[in-house]
This record gives sequence, C-alpha cells and structure tokens, in this order.
Amino acid sequence: MGLDVVNVLFIAGGMLAIPILSFVASFLLWPAVLIKLYHWYWRRRLGLQVDYAECDGYHFCYMHRGKPGSRPSMLMLHGFSAHKDMWLGVLKFLPTNIHLVCVDMPGHEGTTRTSAMDYSIEGQVKRIHQFVESMQLNKKPFHLVGTSMGGNVAGVYAARYPKDLSSLTLICPAGLKYPEDSTFVKRLRDIEKTKDVHSIPLIPTTPEEMEEMLKLCSFVRFKIPQQILQGLVDVRIAHNDFYREVFMELVGEKSRHSLHENMHLISAPLQVIWGKQDKVLDVSGASVLADALPGCQVDLLDNCGHSVVMERPRKAAQLIMDFIIRQQNSGSSSTKKLS
Repeated sequence: MGLDVVNVLFIAGGMLAIPILSFVASFLLWPAVLIKLYHWYWRRRLGLQVDYAECDGYHFCYMHRGKPGSRPSMLMLHGFSAHKDMWLGVLKFLPTNIHLVCVDMPGHEGTTRTSAMDYSIEGQVKRIHQFVESMQLNKKPFHLVGTSMGGNVAGVYAARYPKDLSSLTLICPAGLKYPEDSTFVKRLRDIEKTKDVHSIPLIPTTPEEMEEMLKLCSFVRFKIPQQILQGLVDVRIAHNDFYREVFMELVGEKSRHSLHENMHLISAPLQVIWGKQDKVLDVSGASVLADALPGCQVDLLDNCGHSVVMERPRKAAQLIMDFIIRQQNSGSSSTKKLS
C-alpha cells in the first residue's frame, strides 16, 4: 500500500472521528446542548418552523406547520415548566395538512417573562387570547388542546371566549376539585405544612430529583442515562426561581380551582383524555368534567400516567383527530338537516 493511500485513509479516518468525538463530548460534557439539538432536528424533520409574534412589546415564541384549511387550525398549550417542543411526539402522528400552532406559555422558553399576574390562570388566558388575536387564529373557529396547566388555561379560555373555538381537548387538566387525592397532591399538603418551597417535586435541582419527577409523571419507566438526566436539569435549573413563582401562583386561591369554577361555561364540544395511572392529577377529575358537561367525550388510557403526550403520543394524536373528524361530520349532518 503506497504512502499516499495511507495518508488518504488516515485523513478520512480523522474526518470521521471528528463528528463521533464531538457527539461523545456533547453527551458527556454538554448533554443540555444535545437535548436542544435533538429538538431542533425533530422540528426540521417534521417541517415545523419557529417564529415570534409581538403584541404591544410582548413576545410570543411559537412553532407552526401548514396553513389554515378546511379542517380547524389546532392550537396546543403545554404544561407547567415545559415548552412547545413537548408536543413533538404527538405532532409526528398528526396529518400534515392541518394547520398546527404550539406556543410557549407566558414566561416559558421564548415567550416574554413579566410579572406574577401573567402567570395566574386568568392572566395566562388573557395572554393566550392576545396571541390568538395577533395570529388571527380565531378568524375561523379553531381546535384548542391543553395539557395539565395548559389544560386549565384551555378550559378557562373556552369558558371566556366560546366563539373562538370549534372544539376542545383537555389532557389531564389541572384546576379541578378532584374526588381523590393524587400522590403529588398528598406531597403538596406536606409541603404546605413545612412551607419548604424548595422541595416541590416538579422543580428538580439534581439528576436524582429529575429521575423522581419523571417517575411521578410517567407510568412507563424510561431508562435515561445519568448524563441526559444531568442535561435535563441543566436546561431547567437557571429557570427554577421562575418556576417556583409560577407554581405558587397556580396553587394560590385565584387559580387552584379555576377550571372547576368555570367548566359550566364551556359550550364547545369537549374531549377529555386522561392516563388511568396519573400520580400528579388524579384520573377522578375526568368524572368531574363528565358530570358537569354530560356531552363530553372521555378517553381513559390504560398503563399511562400524567405525561400522556410523552408516553402515548400516537394514541393521543389518533384520539384528537378522531374527535375533530367526528365533530366535523356531525356539523355537516346538522347543516344538511337545516337546509
């Protein structure tokens, strides 16, 4: 083998080693960077774009795909301390011909961080309505989806702005008076006694606490490497003081039972999806909504916890689309009968 061939192989091997070493270094030293790259990759893969909307100096960060069409646009509201990318798993299984919008909730990720009044449920509802109007999403009634904290916001939004919506999906929503206490609520009662705001299970500060939070939120036991757990903590830890401020606002008197106090005002067709093994917000909340709004559709998922969109993304997407199509078909039937 000639010297030139050896040199070429050596150079080629070196070029191949660079990305491999970069990946290993990122995994071991900068796992938070790897997580952000992962989200960027899937946004690109799924044809999603990230944009900003400005409303009187307030900036909303959102990702979107498609344009308004014959089916209602879909706006998706994430849960506490999450961000728009939490919906990526579900979006993977939604049709590409639907106009999708996932927005960072007030103060979260790329959306402006202001004051506590914006983090109450009523404050968040007003901000989301501001976003909807700036995007002209309500030019035609749209489908609203919310999970956990986002479910609370979505439900109260439906009560406040009924004409904006064609239909509504609430996934394990917060803001109800639950007949049964969840594991998380029991923990909160202990925290209330000790007033130790630094031990809130949904605000981890170490990889070990992150692992415990994931166990609390998921029925499925994901095997996550220590480096990735550290990366998840690194991404969040700089925002923990903000998360505590938001959390205290959410469990305060004005917001704790917002959905419960407003659910009788919801007139849009309602779908409720809940994991039967939810340890954060007890599945008994589904019966509260079903009793208050007899026409709502309830889908309870076996072997699933609070993180429905992470644990059962395909099933969640299927249920949402089936519900939307059913509403469209029933609307078409009603129009034919009237004509």
